[in-house]
Amino acid sequence: MDTTTQVDGLLASSEPSVRYKVRVGVLGESESSRSIRALRRGIRTSPRVGALLAGRAADGRLLRGLGVYQKWQGAHWVMAALADLGYPPGDRELVPMRDQLLDAWLAPEWYDEFECPSKAKAYSRRGVPVMHGRYRRCASQQGNALYAIVTLGLADERTAALVERLLHWQWPDGGWNCDKDPSADSSSFMETLTPLRGLAAFARHTGDARVAEAVRRAASIFLERELFKRRSTGTVIRGEFTQLHYPLYWHYDILGGLKVMGEAGLIGDPRCTAALELLAGKQLPDGGFPAEARHYKVTGGVELGADAVDWGGTSKRVANPWVTADALSVLAAAELAPA
Repeated sequence: MDTTTQVDGLLASSEPSVRYKVRVGVLGESESSRSIRALRRGIRTSPRVGALLAGRAADGRLLRGLGVYQKWQGAHWVMAALADLGYPPGDRELVPMRDQLLDAWLAPEWYDEFECPSKAKAYSRRGVPVMHGRYRRCASQQGNALYAIVTLGLADERTAALVERLLHWQWPDGGWNCDKDPSADSSSFMETLTPLRGLAAFARHTGDARVAEAVRRAASIFLERELFKRRSTGTVIRGEFTQLHYPLYWHYDILGGLKVMGEAGLIGDPRCTAALELLAGKQLPDGGFPAEARHYKVTGGVELGADAVDWGGTSKRVANPWVTADALSVLAAAELAPA
């Protein structure tokens, strides 16, 4: 399908982040070019970023809602959004928010581990329960923080501690899971995707071979299931995995899985083919892609599940610019990837 008209429309978008995603991800422009650097400076001063960062205290911290993890307006989610939008790296004004994340996800409780025989006992105290040798931890929290901090060019000596925690908690099959059911013995797609993304960013940034190996192990959770299928039957694991969303937050779908496979250098793996074909089949007649569902609501206030901005809504027949930019980028990367 000819996507020229859709690409031209995205390049004319008033959103500099959409233009950035298309120019770099679809058209292959260099991140280091003068024009892309200028575009990223435009992202920093865009109305969308202004809304995401609104309400910072005088010391630079973002204090919306009940804490850094307030869904979806706390500092945790805002930093992840900025990283995905192409916000320029190295902005020291974000350091107070970075420190909010590090303080939250490196707190003493994440080093307090206890053997736990039952789900009830797992909720009886703070800390990290261990069941049958597996750490029951929502590693998507540390993973998303790692991804945001590294991508935004704000890594410091404490960032390695996030990596250490993720490697320490990694399950034998390569992923992570916070399921408190003692019988759970397989990693979760939702709890594995952002740790994989964060570790992949760290490995690219540092060249750390041990982290790169952890990335390969984590990627196997998705690749062995072709990104959305049960290994035992080949059926779809969960219906929402085959729908397109933006943003994903801590959730999972094939587009998010393929984005991270691309970032990890694995988009050329033949086990991505089924997901790529499923994604391509969702392209609309005008060349765009829809947001088939969403995980946020827009209320104008701070409440559970409300975002500070609108990401374009949902429709089965109308293209969403954020989903379209990411989908076209994934498909372009797959065409260029070595077999």
